[in-house]
Amino acid sequence: MNEVYANLFEPIKIGNLTARNRFVINAMECCDSDKEGNPTEKTLRRYKRLAEGGAGVIDLEAITVTYESRGRLYQLSVEPRNRKALEKFVSEVKAVNHEPLLILQLTHSGELSHPDFSRRVCVKPLAGFGGDVIDEAYIEKTMDQFVTAARIAHDAGADGIDFKNCHGYLGSQLVRPYNDRKWKYGGSFENRTRFTFEVYERIHKEINNPNFIVGSKVSVWEGFPGGQGSAGPDSPVMDISESLKLVKGMEERGASFIIVSAGSPSITLALSQPDRKVPDDCYLHFTFQKAVRDTLKPETVVIGSAYSVLNNGNNQLQARKKEENTLLYWAGRNIRDRVTDMIALGRQSLADGQIPLKLMENREKNIKWCTACDNCIELLIRQLNVGCATFDREYVEALKQIREEEGHLKAKRT
Repeated sequence: MNEVYANLFEPIKIGNLTARNRFVINAMECCDSDKEGNPTEKTLRRYKRLAEGGAGVIDLEAITVTYESRGRLYQLSVEPRNRKALEKFVSEVKAVNHEPLLILQLTHSGELSHPDFSRRVCVKPLAGFGGDVIDEAYIEKTMDQFVTAARIAHDAGADGIDFKNCHGYLGSQLVRPYNDRKWKYGGSFENRTRFTFEVYERIHKEINNPNFIVGSKVSVWEGFPGGQGSAGPDSPVMDISESLKLVKGMEERGASFIIVSAGSPSITLALSQPDRKVPDDCYLHFTFQKAVRDTLKPETVVIGSAYSVLNNGNNQLQARKKEENTLLYWAGRNIRDRVTDMIALGRQSLADGQIPLKLMENREKNIKWCTACDNCIELLIRQLNVGCATFDREYVEALKQIREEEGHLKAKRT
């Protein structure tokens, strides 16, 4: 095996569990549940392929704790009504390959909930978003929903949960300095983190299973005034000290892993997933990963993201040799240098989620590298089933069809 990335195949302990390698499949919303938020055959097909691919950890996409407020028309749900369907789903995925750790990313969309088919709510109205302003009773109910969702995930056979605190979803909305409302969950850092920390404490009390891992994906810097990692409620200045206090507080309350991210895709998309035309934000992500790694205990696993844009070196990063600008080069180097412990593949997992398997079988030349075209993001924005619209004909044709239909409608109007 190539020594550049040999360390990607070293096992690592996450809590009391062990991931077989350093690859993580990032949570990627693909909008293909049924009308009640249950996995469909298309959902199962995707995750079976990912299980076959041999990653150490698979993070099940943004699964909502309440179908009342959600960002996607066909979003996976983890409510009591979904219990049996999720049990069946987890069992069937693990039957393909029981080795990857399967965790569920629990979320609430808050101000990102789509008003066409769900209730949009907010902590404090944000320009371009807004929604019904929630109160303390609503937050307490939401905490109950997260705890219930964690219990369902545990009982369904999942290995753990990713309590989402990133990308502009409700966890982010509460934590960001912009939430300067005078209420129990706003203003001071202590108040803004109360929801997150109490949910952690309650989940551990409810589950009480040392072999069930809990962690969070966190946006260290959202990249807009008042967002996570800002110096104040209206400041555009980066100050990640609160983000580091946040992840430390999570660790103190039992987090065994932190997935480091940045941005808020509805506002700062190119920061959350670096754009192929200006890919340099990947270096910001590396910086955030190192800051988090230096803050936490050695046994708390740090998972870095924003690697897909690097692909096999066909990117526009400057002042570097092509062979030293690849996903595998930077992944191996960052793990070696203790920048991160694992790497999470997002868009790359849609293009080809079987990288670990292909590398183990010396089939690196067969890898389908993500081009960072972001056609998958266009499918997501259009509320369509999401997949790779470069390599998977089903999604290529779906995107082509919807664009042609729009073209015909525009032609008729003119």
